[in-house]
Amino acid sequence: MPFLSETLSRVKPSPTIAVTNMAAELKASGKDVIGLGAGEPDFDTPENIKAAAIAAIDAGKTKYTAVDGIPELKKAICAKLKRDNGLDYATDQISVGTGGKQVLYNALMATMNPGEEVLIPAPYWVSYPDMVLLAGGTPTFVEGALETNFKITAEQLDAAITPKTKWFIFNSPSNPSGAGYSHDELKALTDVLMKHPHVWVMTDDMYEHLAYDDFKFCTPAEVEPGLYDRTLTVNGVSKAYAMTGWRIGYAAGPKELIKAMSKIQSQSTSNPCSVSQWAAVEALNGPQDFIAKNNETFVRRRNLVCEMLNAIDGITCPVPEGAFYVYPSLAGLIGKTTPDGVKIENDETFATALLEDTGVAVVFGAAFGLSPNFRISYATSDEALKEACTRIQTFCASLS
Repeated sequence: MPFLSETLSRVKPSPTIAVTNMAAELKASGKDVIGLGAGEPDFDTPENIKAAAIAAIDAGKTKYTAVDGIPELKKAICAKLKRDNGLDYATDQISVGTGGKQVLYNALMATMNPGEEVLIPAPYWVSYPDMVLLAGGTPTFVEGALETNFKITAEQLDAAITPKTKWFIFNSPSNPSGAGYSHDELKALTDVLMKHPHVWVMTDDMYEHLAYDDFKFCTPAEVEPGLYDRTLTVNGVSKAYAMTGWRIGYAAGPKELIKAMSKIQSQSTSNPCSVSQWAAVEALNGPQDFIAKNNETFVRRRNLVCEMLNAIDGITCPVPEGAFYVYPSLAGLIGKTTPDGVKIENDETFATALLEDTGVAVVFGAAFGLSPNFRISYATSDEALKEACTRIQTFCASLS
């Protein structure tokens, strides 16, 4: 009898975490490493949010809370969804978890049965397929293309849906590509979903406020109210509020689903950190003006990275609408060889050779389900980005 569960054979560790850890280890050993793999802002959590957490500690708000969130946070989430998205939810339609990842996982664990499928656009966040597999479902994929800035079309979505499709996972702006769907593009997708009433929608809106230029964020239940009763709208405070380590995510959806998710959470982690919940109340209810200021920095960094990468022969880097990632294609470099004789056979060999030769850590595209590409997080300093892109330019110029 094997000791470890067979379930583990269906999943793999997070490649983004693996790259970040590898970069940290190399840096600790003395190598000059620039890590561009981590998906978190380099800004500090705003002072008013930190103060709210300290006040909660001083007030003794350090005990167990309701399994899926304190009433004050649920009310703040309802107010946010109404204010920003025009969506009306009651507090018993809200679930709060330890980060968006747990909320997504709870929903899948509460709903998936063997043989049921979850449709995921590629490129995708690395955790979606593995969470589906852990929940006993089958991930299926529909690929975006460089020509459409990695966004899928309504025709592709319609063709990919089967009688076994349980969920459609939608992420805009996207991790890893930063691609954001316009209102018209999303309406085309929701029109398809309205034709398939057996398909539920799980929308990951974590990068909602990281939207640039003329792009206007919108979410499926907002664009098509007819999907309200079969949509789980997932969000959190990690990215826009620079609160990745606080671990607060949330979701809004039908009462029956929210109740089922709470049941799963009650037997796994129970409540999210009480202090983090009070900090999240302040994040959602407090001043929001710093977001626009942070976004100005992100836009500058995005433009810098795109310009420097697009100057490289063999690399094409679309300009994303949001988030803090770029997802360049390296199709023009496949088959070339490094001065050390390493052949660039795919995006994984490219990322490995780049790290070993230059100390620049990126995440290879196969981890996100679409190759040959790589992901760069530009949520780091301008100086580090300039140096990293200069090293990438030099490395690519050395290929023959």
